[in-house]
Amino acid sequence: MRRLVAVFVAFSVLLGVVSLWVSSSQPAAAQGRVVYWVPVKQEVERGLTRFLERSFQEAEKAGARAIVLEMDTLGGEVNAALAIGKLIRHSDIPVTVYIKGEAISAGSYIALNADHILMAPGSAMGAAEPRTMTGKPADPKTVAFWASNMRAAAEAHGRDPEIAAGMADRNLTIKGLKKKGELVSLSANQAVKLKMADQLATSKKEVLDFVKADPGDVIQGNPSLAEKVARFVTSPYVIPVLFFLGMAGLILEVLTPGFGLPGAIGISAFGLYFFGHYLAGFAGVETGFLLVLGLILMLIEVFVAGFGLFGILGLLSLGASLVSASQDKAFSLGSLLIALVMAGVFLAVVAKIFGVRGTWKKFILADTQRNETGYTSQTGRSELLGRSGQTQTPLRPSGSALIDGVRQDVVSEGEFIPPNSQVKVVDVQGVRVVVRLIKEEEAD
Repeated sequence: MRRLVAVFVAFSVLLGVVSLWVSSSQPAAAQGRVVYWVPVKQEVERGLTRFLERSFQEAEKAGARAIVLEMDTLGGEVNAALAIGKLIRHSDIPVTVYIKGEAISAGSYIALNADHILMAPGSAMGAAEPRTMTGKPADPKTVAFWASNMRAAAEAHGRDPEIAAGMADRNLTIKGLKKKGELVSLSANQAVKLKMADQLATSKKEVLDFVKADPGDVIQGNPSLAEKVARFVTSPYVIPVLFFLGMAGLILEVLTPGFGLPGAIGISAFGLYFFGHYLAGFAGVETGFLLVLGLILMLIEVFVAGFGLFGILGLLSLGASLVSASQDKAFSLGSLLIALVMAGVFLAVVAKIFGVRGTWKKFILADTQRNETGYTSQTGRSELLGRSGQTQTPLRPSGSALIDGVRQDVVSEGEFIPPNSQVKVVDVQGVRVVVRLIKEEEAD
């Protein structure tokens, strides 16, 4: 269990180190440059939002005259796209999107919010129908909401709002462009012809010429290592996995004291989740407090006989911290509940395989090789039968006790026995020592 304590201490220290790292790893703004060039070449998610927020802040500090978003994305989360669109609309610096590959789904919405859109030959934009995580089309209410946002983004910059809405809504009909049941997807030439894009640009130089800048005027913005970690951890596909590992590891640690690996895995999974959301700007001091409180309560449950009370309170505190740290709290709560159910099923399978009494007894060598046949790997402990001693840890039912001045691994007959209790050895099977609680009247 000392390993679990060490992991917990390391977790607390790491929080402070990462805080200093994030604050010190931001590159200093270079004054006098006029163009801030930012790549958008990945899935649209919460981590990208944080990266762009920092990039826009640095561009403002640098006195940039223009921001160029070099885009190649197949889309991503609706909420993240809405946040990025709002960031672009509220920017005091003109924003130009340079579509060098694809601006599909959420990418097309982000592009429509920009002041200018340039497209490389062979690039495309559109096909912005909202979908669920399973890949199915979203419900009509969500589609209507998303289409209205696409329409509003286009109208704000003098682009055709019906074409923008047709990228998201299959039910719209646009004469000469789309039939009912289709989605609008425009090539670079089509987009320029329909005035959804300003012009074609075959190179970075042409983009700089458009914003009236020279190559020497460019500040290249790139995501930091911290932001890359945040983008990975905040992915909706990674969050449920971290929740499952965290729940299964910590619950297993509480049920099997003395074995630190499950607890270390659980703390690491939750720590990674929290740090990712902290770096993405979603988790604050209050979520960190709830997380640390939950871990402390879990540790108390391991070392102190609380009949599960501390463990339950710890899990509730952990759950509250994990949900509050997320931008999409409904998604996180659903993922957490699913992970809890899956962890319960996993633990039930583990109990079925290894047994309820002495969960890890199959990892202990109980057979003894006779001396005449070779080396003896483990000797029996039949001499302990009938001896008395004192428990050193809680028995749930496994743990350790001090018998004749020697610490022994023991199990109860299935009952919970608190630490510092008097016990008596009632059965020995190989190296498996079974003890029973000595009641006060028996001791007298």
